[in-house]
Amino acid sequence: MHKSGFVNIIGRPNVGKSTLMNAMVGERMSIITNKPQTTRHRIIGIMNGEDHQVVFSDTPGIIEDPAYRMQEVMNRFVNTTFEDADIMMFVTDVEERYADDDPVLEKLRNMEVPLFLVLNKVDLVSDGRLLQLIKEWSERVTFTEIIPISALHHNNTGRLLEVILKYLPEGPAYYPKDQLTDRPERFFISEIIREKILLLYHQEVPYSSEVIVTSFKEDETNKGEALVRIGADIYVARNTQKAIIIGKGGSAIKKLGTEARKDIEKFLEKKVFLELHVKVKDNWRDDDRMLKHFGYGG
Repeated sequence: MHKSGFVNIIGRPNVGKSTLMNAMVGERMSIITNKPQTTRHRIIGIMNGEDHQVVFSDTPGIIEDPAYRMQEVMNRFVNTTFEDADIMMFVTDVEERYADDDPVLEKLRNMEVPLFLVLNKVDLVSDGRLLQLIKEWSERVTFTEIIPISALHHNNTGRLLEVILKYLPEGPAYYPKDQLTDRPERFFISEIIREKILLLYHQEVPYSSEVIVTSFKEDETNKGEALVRIGADIYVARNTQKAIIIGKGGSAIKKLGTEARKDIEKFLEKKVFLELHVKVKDNWRDDDRMLKHFGYGG
């Protein structure tokens, strides 16, 4: 008997959804920083076994009051997860609070597939407080299973997998067994660069930035080693942001390129030559044409 299905992960920004998916799949599928709205797209990570295939879907955090068209599209990515899940995993953490009439909880109460509450960051509270939280949540929504975990420390993630496999329906593999994601290499390279922008810059700049890989060419070094030449454009919303990305005498973008190149080399397992350019596109987060160009749909 072979089991397969889509396990959709939802929750607010910064509760550990990407950390959880990376822990389950065993690969660095989603970028992880301590800043909200790190994940902007719906990203699939595939975990394969001889008798199962679990297709995890990591979504952007739910944004309660979208300020831009981009954030509306991100919320739409989340909404689609309510429609195509075989198992729904609602991730929250031990410090997060929801009102009883929160629209997300209302949607969860109407789910017809197995619904898991994944209570993350349990290493931050006492056992007594954890038991109290489990009781409070079980009185608010009828969950099929409640699994307390620490995704960062891989605490109880093995138990979570056991429960997933228990409820996963019978079915064939949806993807080849050696495939780990539905995204191309270029997507992950752009995400690595964007992650470094989130880590190296402050205030509004990271949230006004988007990255597109414009060229990807396999080559060789003078010593005959594999080399990948990559070109990428960093888009920002204003000229002042471009100046910040570049930095005095180009110092900031040089550091950005060095940090990104190191992680891209680990990801590709090859030497990389990375060339970055900064472009300004006013208000791109509200421009449907640009959003489509960046992979956000219409």
